[in-house]
Amino acid sequence: MEQASQMKKNIGTADKAVRVILALTFIYLYAYEYITGTLGLVLMLVTLFFNISSITGYCPLYAALGINTCKRK
Repeated sequence: MEQASQMKKNIGTADKAVRVILALTFIYLYAYEYITGTLGLVLMLVTLFFNISSITGYCPLYAALGINTCKRK
């Protein structure tokens, strides 16, 4: 639980919206079989990552690269 307190939000509102829109697009494409096979499964994993990071407001990839789209107070 200590790591959860160290995770600072680094995803802004606009970034969250883009992630949700992309996730919904990927789900649509996969559900209607426009994208199938390995690429479809990879996109579903990306969708899962987008959804989790949007909910938590934290992206480990952004943290590793030093990116922060969250507005500062």
